[in-house]
Amino acid sequence: MIGDPRRDGAAANRRLVVSIHDVSPAFADPIEQLAETIGAILGGPRFAMLVVPDHWGRALLDRSPAFARRLRHWADAGVEMFLHGWFHRDASNHPTAAAAMKARYMTAGEGEFLGLGADEAEDRMRRGRAVVEDAIGRPVAGFIAPAWLYGAGARAALKACDFALAEDHFRVWQPATDAIVARGPVVTWASRSAARTASSLAVAAAARALPDWLPTLRVAVHPGDVTKASLMTSIAQTIGTLAARRTVARYVDLLPQGGAAA
Repeated sequence: MIGDPRRDGAAANRRLVVSIHDVSPAFADPIEQLAETIGAILGGPRFAMLVVPDHWGRALLDRSPAFARRLRHWADAGVEMFLHGWFHRDASNHPTAAAAMKARYMTAGEGEFLGLGADEAEDRMRRGRAVVEDAIGRPVAGFIAPAWLYGAGARAALKACDFALAEDHFRVWQPATDAIVARGPVVTWASRSAARTASSLAVAAAARALPDWLPTLRVAVHPGDVTKASLMTSIAQTIGTLAARRTVARYVDLLPQGGAAA
């Protein structure tokens, strides 16, 4: 079995966590394709899904019963479900030049929680959580901001909402205590331009080749990845290669009570 720690003792101390982002009725077919591809590589639904309640204000989950049923099926099978913003769209007026640059260059207008105040961020988190939990029939595993970008308001709202876990580009942490449970960058892919695609393919190739010095390695895929064969080939190669050398883990396994913290 891929990722089985019984194969070698070292692998038991190195974890691989895989997630599918932007899970929404707007991308039902690509999400299904990614879930099938990753599930086949990992030997089952051993990954997380990041669910957007109303992607760009055009795809309400609670008005998409067929997709909600599919989400519950995945959750019942063991897929971890995270809340992933509300709209996944950044419509904020950013107060600082640094935040404006992040919003412009780090994401294509999708850093929804980068510029929100605490009250608005908390309202979207609470409403989104209710929608997703109603669909899946259980609590969400945590909250992950769109584009992994958090402003001060979002960080305050995370504490108020008592999510078990959150993550950004470089860490996974417990918002209630700020305790970090995993460190290191996320391996992901980009489909927006030829240059971004080439760069992401190079990074993925490096991740496959580099020594396994990180205790926890995270891999994230997006619906747009299915639009390019080169990306899907790289995703399959990367997840397969890393899973052969690591224990495939869930986010909950990163928690002290679920497994050893990194």
